[in-house]
Amino acid sequence: EVQLQASGGGLVQTGESLRLSCTASAELDFDDYAIGWFRQAPGKGRERVGCISRSEGSRLYLDSAKGRFTISSNVVKNTFYLQMNSLKPEDTAVYYCAADSYSTCTAALWSGPWGQGTLVTVSS
Repeated sequence: EVQLQASGGGLVQTGESLRLSCTASAELDFDDYAIGWFRQAPGKGRERVGCISRSEGSRLYLDSAKGRFTISSNVVKNTFYLQMNSLKPEDTAVYYCAADSYSTCTAALWSGPWGQGTLVTVSS
């Protein structure tokens, strides 16, 4: 079973950028997977920040993330990324990556695999 390893979190100031990485333990066929990033802020539920699906041709982002966050992938490195620009204190959360096989952003159930989470803290 493919495992995901998330990394790249840290403490930044408002307006700065971070790039999160999610590396798969085995080859991921990005054409067959929906790739997602989620976050969970203290005291809140988990929300989907963004998702890409090559098979569906979709790139979906949370409204508050549109124009600031971008998901990309590197097939050779079996890694996908979440580039976060113009960070705000309300972006503070634990960020998780996930992949759903043979699925799309619309249909994904996100039953696994999931990365372990990486903490992003944005100070004001």
